[in-house]
Amino acid sequence: MAVKEKKLKIKLVRSLVGRPRKQREVVRGLGLRKLNSEVIKKDCPEVKGMINKVSHLVKIEELNQK
Repeated sequence: MAVKEKKLKIKLVRSLVGRPRKQREVVRGLGLRKLNSEVIKKDCPEVKGMINKVSHLVKIEELNQK
């Protein structure tokens, strides 16, 4: 039986203009470029930590894979 893998849909909803360099690097590391861009990432501790650093800039939605 296959294990369900949780995924997260991450969307950049706030601008990076005027944000510290570290926050801009974290957002870029997540794969987000422009405002309203979305990426789907695996739900793992590394991604959760990155999201925690820029939680005020992004919107997260859980996806359940079959």
